[in-house]
Amino acid sequence: MSANTTAPENYHQLADGRTLAYSESGNASSTTLIIFFHGAFGVGNASNPPRIFTEGDFHFVAPTLPGWGKSSPRNKRTPYRLSLPADIASLIERVHPLKEDTKIYISGGSYGTVPAQVLYGAPFDLFPPGRHVAGCLILAPFSPFKLHKDYKNDMTLQNYLAVGPPSQYLPFNIIARLGSLALSHKFKSQEQTEAFIRETFFDKMEGEERAAFTKWSQESGRTETQVARDLGDSMYRSVEETWDGFLEISDVIHGDWGFNPGFLDEDHNKRPIVIVASEGDTMAPDSMAKWLAATYKNAHFRSVSGGHLASLFHLNDLWKDLLAI
Repeated sequence: MSANTTAPENYHQLADGRTLAYSESGNASSTTLIIFFHGAFGVGNASNPPRIFTEGDFHFVAPTLPGWGKSSPRNKRTPYRLSLPADIASLIERVHPLKEDTKIYISGGSYGTVPAQVLYGAPFDLFPPGRHVAGCLILAPFSPFKLHKDYKNDMTLQNYLAVGPPSQYLPFNIIARLGSLALSHKFKSQEQTEAFIRETFFDKMEGEERAAFTKWSQESGRTETQVARDLGDSMYRSVEETWDGFLEISDVIHGDWGFNPGFLDEDHNKRPIVIVASEGDTMAPDSMAKWLAATYKNAHFRSVSGGHLASLFHLNDLWKDLLAI
């Protein structure tokens, strides 16, 4: 299987009639299932998994989170801590029926670290596949704001307004709604979205991050133009159908995740969680990752130089770390 193989988008019909989009690659009969959650303005894409997965026997599945892309918005009457585990358990039953020796590794980047952590900490009666979870890898993570009282200390003004206290205090979800209106002008076409990606991420790369990207680009055979185009396409598709996923970001991060990272039982704590922070990240400040690393009982902290995307350029080595623990 080539790292550049295009993985088609598939659709799973959930019990309540909603649709969950997903992408997959690798061996569906493998004893190792990798589930990766995209961040904000993303869709599930299994086309370019880390090299370690294309060279080994793995099944890589990338769901599109509810309210993004072609995944139906979730039923708001059901708390996120209940709806997400039910949706993913249903997806696993379809794409990778579990056997006694199946191992599941859960991962996510940025906002995708929230669903990854919700599944990592979910009680087994709510998420039965959790008994098969062998580890978790979270990149540029968010902490649970309900428990991490100092989460806002290192935020930029823009993020403070977007997901900090004002996003919860002001009525009618007004900040998120205004944000969707402002951003929609940047996402009118795939070309405009790609330009936004370049301006936000690639034009600001320098030093160690630029060197890490160059090395990763050479090893993966993917140029900056290709990566920017792929990210722009994913971002464009993520809000092409609805902005519902974007509108609930603050509520999900501030909400009840269903567990406290510091008080998990031994069956949960025996599974390692690798937490990766970027020193120059202004979107998910590394203070959140450090809080998580100090709170989870079996945490393994890693730090890389660069901004919000920096950890992506070290993914192969990070996965090797987790699989070896």
